[in-house]
Amino acid sequence: MTARAWAELLRVSALFTVPGDALAGAAASGRRPDRGTALAVGASLCLYEAGMALNDWADRDEDAIDRPHRPIPSGRIAPGAALAAAGVLTAAGLGLAARAGRPALAVATGLAATVWAYDLRLKHTPAGPAAMAAARGLDLLLGAAATGAAAGGATGRATGPGPALVPVTGPASGEGPASRKGPASRKGAASGRGSAAGPGAALGSEPATGGFVRGALPAAALLGAHTYTVTAVSRHEAHGGSTAAPLAALGAVAALSAAAVHEQRGRRGDRGTDAHLGPGGRGEPHRPNPGPTHDAPEPLAGTAPGLVRTALTGSYLRTAAVPLLHAALNPSPPLTQRAVGGGIRAMIPLQAALAARAGAVGTGLAVMALVPIARALSRKVSPT
Repeated sequence: MTARAWAELLRVSALFTVPGDALAGAAASGRRPDRGTALAVGASLCLYEAGMALNDWADRDEDAIDRPHRPIPSGRIAPGAALAAAGVLTAAGLGLAARAGRPALAVATGLAATVWAYDLRLKHTPAGPAAMAAARGLDLLLGAAATGAAAGGATGRATGPGPALVPVTGPASGEGPASRKGPASRKGAASGRGSAAGPGAALGSEPATGGFVRGALPAAALLGAHTYTVTAVSRHEAHGGSTAAPLAALGAVAALSAAAVHEQRGRRGDRGTDAHLGPGGRGEPHRPNPGPTHDAPEPLAGTAPGLVRTALTGSYLRTAAVPLLHAALNPSPPLTQRAVGGGIRAMIPLQAALAARAGAVGTGLAVMALVPIARALSRKVSPT
C-alpha cells in the first residue's frame, strides 16, 4: 500500500516522458549520447520527481477538497515525508548534474530553482504556464550541456577563455518545473590539451559547451511551447468548463507539428543518421552551424529520414490533438483530465520528432520505445 501511495505521489507513469528531454537535447546539439547524457537523464528524473513530491506537498490543502484520494490528504503519506523526499531528490539531481560538468550543473540549478518556484509560488499565478514551459525547455538544454562534457571534465581543465554560462528564462526556453507538475543555460569556448586548433581540442571542455547548447535552443523552444499549452489546459482539469483552453491548445499543437516535421536547419552531411562523423569519418561530434545553410537542401519528405520525421510527428499530433478535440467539444472534468494526460504522453513522440528533426533518427526511434511503457503505466497510475 505504501509503494502504491508513493507511485501515485511521484506519478511514475509520467516518468517516462523525461529521458527523451536529454536525448533530444543531445541530438539537437549535434552530438551523440554519451556518459554525460546518461548523467543528465538521471538528474532530470530526480528533479522531475522532486517537483512531483513538492507539488503535492504545496497543494495538500487544496487537494483535501478537490482530490481527497491523493496520497497526502488521504493520510497514506505524511506531508513531512513528501517535503523531505523533494529535498533529497533535488540534491541528488544536482549531484548527478555536477558530475557532468559545470555547465550542466548551472542548467540543473536553474531547473531546480524553477521547479521550486513553480510549486511554491507561481503555479496559481499567470506566470505558472510559462514557468512550466521554462522547466521542460531547461531539461532539454541540460542534455545538450551535459553531452560530451563529462568526458572533457575528466581531463581536468579547460584552459581557453570563454563567456560565462548564462541561464535562459521564459517560455521560449522550455517548461516550468521539472517538477513538471514541474526546466536553460549556456555559453562558452575553450581548449583542452594542446592547441585549440587541433582536431577535437575543445570537445568536451566546459566553456566550449555553450555553442552546442545554443544549437539546442530551437528544440527547447518547441518543447516548452507544447508544455505551456498543456499546463494552460491543466488549470481547468479539476472543474472543467473551458472550451477556449483546449481549442487554443489544438491550434498550438498543429503549429508545433508543422515545425517539427521539417529538418533542423543548418545541418550538413549527417542528415538522417546518428553518426555525426567529422572529416574522414574520425568520429568527431558534428558541430552545429551558426545559421541556416542553403547549399545542402533538405531531404524530400519521401526519403527514409523524412518519412520517419513525418511518422513521429504524426504520432505526436494524434496523441495530443484527439483528446484535446474531445475536451473542446465537451469540457467536462474527466475529458479535460484526459486531454492533459494525452498532452503529457505526447511529449514522448514530440521528443522523438525533435531528435529526428536534428538528424538523429536512431535516437528518435529509441525514445519512441518508451511509449508503450508509459501507456501501460498510465492505466494503473494517473499521470495527472
